[in-house]
Amino acid sequence: MPDALGYRAKFGVLGPSTNTIVQPDFDDMRPVGVTNHYSRIIIQNAQAISDESFMQGTLEIDRCTVDAVKGVLTCAPDYLVMGMSAVTFYGGAEGAAKWKQNIEEVSGLRISTGSESVVAALKALGNFKKVSFLSPYFPVANTEVKNFLSDHGYETVRDVPLRRPSWTAIAETTPTMVREAVAEIDGDEVEAIIQVGTNLSMVKQAAQLELELGKPVIAINTATYWHALRAYGIPDRMSGFGRLLEEH
Repeated sequence: MPDALGYRAKFGVLGPSTNTIVQPDFDDMRPVGVTNHYSRIIIQNAQAISDESFMQGTLEIDRCTVDAVKGVLTCAPDYLVMGMSAVTFYGGAEGAAKWKQNIEEVSGLRISTGSESVVAALKALGNFKKVSFLSPYFPVANTEVKNFLSDHGYETVRDVPLRRPSWTAIAETTPTMVREAVAEIDGDEVEAIIQVGTNLSMVKQAAQLELELGKPVIAINTATYWHALRAYGIPDRMSGFGRLLEEH
């Protein structure tokens, strides 16, 4: 018998316990008959004051992810969605594939990750080669994102690491800060703009910027949830979140 509310799909969402953006973002994009079941990756609110401390904090999240997977499996989800993006870019295309494979082997379920979702979104929206991106990360993690994009054939024209000082501070990033970062990385040669970092709220603002700039602006939470829906065979389109969910 199908679940009374999640009769089309039950998504198990994996996100850091410090993340306050993914859960409401994904719920805003949830079609009728799909339910999201958030499993917290229990971590401390790391103070990211350097490249080294940022990387150590993200690796702590990586080490604790399997426990969150085991927790969410108890509600018998149909599909998993990764609500933390940084570690899914580490090690380039090969590292990302291995990370995904490990989670799928542990869970016995398929999963959508932020890194693969960004590439899928770029391919859906056009034949792009030159991109720019912003993140709440420190430069060392931006380098990982650039390497991953390069492995998939994308040239990063410019990038901005916002160097947010803690995990919860990422969610305190203001629309003004986002707009200033986008202005810094945009240019005539930039074909698409990407935002990574799932605790940075940008799903609505990206849609607005896309209209203003006349080019794709891809928020990672939009891309990841879109990817999960389509990978599970749910074709619903919706407005308010940009071309990706409206047209593809």
